[in-house]
Amino acid sequence: MIGRRIKSLRIKRGFSINELSDKAEVSKSYLSYIERGIQKNPSVQVLSRIAKTLDANLEDLLEENKDMTADLTTLDEEWVSLVREAIRQGITKEDFSYYLEFIKFKKMNEEKE
Repeated sequence: MIGRRIKSLRIKRGFSINELSDKAEVSKSYLSYIERGIQKNPSVQVLSRIAKTLDANLEDLLEENKDMTADLTTLDEEWVSLVREAIRQGITKEDFSYYLEFIKFKKMNEEKE
């Protein structure tokens, strides 16, 4: 999704949504809609301004699997070891998915406090 890609690049470049909005001359609300996937079809002009501000190109924004590929290629050895150990211990994909949902739930409740 293009919105996730923009948000990921924005965070990697150290921009707040306000900063990117100002520098790319795109309204904050419109940028937020793009990042959250509400606005699914932004114009090429808007995407070009966002890409230029993020020191990227349109292809970087449009490559849907780029985030996943980049994240997997930069996975450090500690993560790889943890996953291998979990597999050796018999943790299934379903178990892992359950743990992730539990952690999200726990973090959400901690933020409310």
